[in-house]
Amino acid sequence: MNPDASPEVPDDEPAPQAALGDLPADDFRAAMHRVADLVADYLEDVGERPVMSRAEPGELSSALSAEAPRHPEDIDQVLDDVQRLVEPGITHWNHPGFLGYFAISGSGPGILGEALAAAFNVNAMVWRTSPAATELERRVCAWLQRLLELPEGFAGHINDTASTSTLVALTAARDAALEGSVRHRGLAGRDDLGPLVIYTSDQAHSSVDKAAIVLGIGLDNVRRIATDEAFRMDPRALAAAVQEDRAAGRLPLAVMPTVGTTSTTAIDPVAEVAAVARQEDLWMHVDGAYGGIAAICPEHRAAMAGIEAADSMVVNPHKWLFTPIDCSVLFVRDEPALKRTFSLVPEYLKTQGGDTHLMDLGFQLGRRFRALKLWMVIRTFGVEGLQARIREHCRLARLLASWVEDDPDFEMSAPVPLSLVCFRARQDDPFNEELLARVNAAGPVLLSHTKLRDRYVLRAAVGNIRTTEDHIRQAWELIRTTAAELDREAGRES
Repeated sequence: MNPDASPEVPDDEPAPQAALGDLPADDFRAAMHRVADLVADYLEDVGERPVMSRAEPGELSSALSAEAPRHPEDIDQVLDDVQRLVEPGITHWNHPGFLGYFAISGSGPGILGEALAAAFNVNAMVWRTSPAATELERRVCAWLQRLLELPEGFAGHINDTASTSTLVALTAARDAALEGSVRHRGLAGRDDLGPLVIYTSDQAHSSVDKAAIVLGIGLDNVRRIATDEAFRMDPRALAAAVQEDRAAGRLPLAVMPTVGTTSTTAIDPVAEVAAVARQEDLWMHVDGAYGGIAAICPEHRAAMAGIEAADSMVVNPHKWLFTPIDCSVLFVRDEPALKRTFSLVPEYLKTQGGDTHLMDLGFQLGRRFRALKLWMVIRTFGVEGLQARIREHCRLARLLASWVEDDPDFEMSAPVPLSLVCFRARQDDPFNEELLARVNAAGPVLLSHTKLRDRYVLRAAVGNIRTTEDHIRQAWELIRTTAAELDREAGRES
């Protein structure tokens, strides 16, 4: 017998009381106070840390025990290890110098809402399992629907990310086009259907490709439509592609224009795309995951004419509405179409009360109380406060773009319709790659890159709630001085 093995406990013998129950209330309260201080201190001084983690691959793994602890550990020791082991391995998305991707900055009200949602720990699958979670989600989505000036009748619900929202929308589009036959017959082995086709621009997000994989449509049937000099979808090329596919026996299904593409934040000509969609009987799903939020500002909403013609549209409050990840809102014109696609109610989920059950609006049964943090963010900052922050981010992006345009050693690579600046040094791609690596390694700022017309381009995405003009100025000075150093090194080597 192994002396270290735990003795077997008969099933009918009660466990010791010390091994049961939750963390004692006093211990929990003390730990929560400590966590509150840790979070407040972290947010207060996050700008003093390097944005990008300095951890090496495997560093955290090697510091962690290979086996789970057999005996209870003190919660203070666990929190010590959060600071000692976990924090050094974090790339700080809440850093004001985080300009790498669309900023997922968790604001104070959002963090408080996230903590409360974790404590309530509800599953809002049907109304009865949490009436407040269901009704608050409906109300906060209605607020956002009106702020975006979407027509009455549009209904919204919250998913985790835009990838899920897009998958849900395109599933509904597929079932609507095929009159629900896929729900029972599926797609496999059918000889009564040609290939289904989804259209989007050559700048669209990869979530549409993943949705095509999941839905059985396939990557070969995602048509990437050419874009103009400003990286916007060409409606004439779209119309020609649809006609070509119909002539070839394919079944055009949906088109997905974008307001705020990932690489450049281009805004597709949605109204013109919508005209093609109406003519060709296509479902139009607007990807506004990033840029759509800017439509709460009237001047940006005017640049997005046509989104009101959408059959569905996604916006992500966790991208530019200062709500901690994850929080993605999917709006649909015909909510019953979602219910026809997804509603499935086994006996154990039949309940009384409520006319909306969130489980009917997608494939997920478990639903977190995400509406609480969004509701708290909107209430705490107010519509005018949220608009002011978005406008300031756009101003900072235009300011950075003006500095790039005035510097003979740099060039702009795309227009700046929102708060992303795409630029590069007037050098070859390897120079720009090394420039990005050195800037990011320096610590105070994080940029990312993309490729536009086969050229390596740097991206500076302004959107963090804590970013100020001083941070943008510091980033630009670092970029310029680093480029100058690379130039000098190249001169010495030659």
